[in-house]
Amino acid sequence: MKAALMTILVSMLPVIELRGGIPYGVVAGLSVKSALVCALIGNVIPVPFLIMFTTKVFSWLRKKSEKLNNFVTRMENKALSKKDVIDKYEFLGLVILVAIPLPGTGAWTGCLVAAVLEMDWKKAFLAVCLGVVIAGLIVSFITYGAEMFI
Repeated sequence: MKAALMTILVSMLPVIELRGGIPYGVVAGLSVKSALVCALIGNVIPVPFLIMFTTKVFSWLRKKSEKLNNFVTRMENKALSKKDVIDKYEFLGLVILVAIPLPGTGAWTGCLVAAVLEMDWKKAFLAVCLGVVIAGLIVSFITYGAEMFI
């Protein structure tokens, strides 16, 4: 139970997400399938909040200090750098952005992009969730190969 909860919590963290959560869960004693399920749950929990509240939090942070304003500007510029992929492929573009398990991608980045580009939150939520599932399967297969199917 503790390993499952910790896998969920690790997978909720930005940058680490399920890319770190799945291996953590396996090392903590979970099967690959169990680690995958826990990591998926953990990675998806913050998604609706990130999509709906990122721009509000950014607006609040901008007013607090110049350093925070600069941070928000960097985050918005990061999101806008992904704009071409989203504009070109729309829903599928956001799925792909989240699904590719590389640095600078993932659920947190996908939510940031969706919020900054003011995407419909229901479409964005579905796209991010689909991307998370694909990323989880990719990470599990690359890390554990056929063992994930046992």
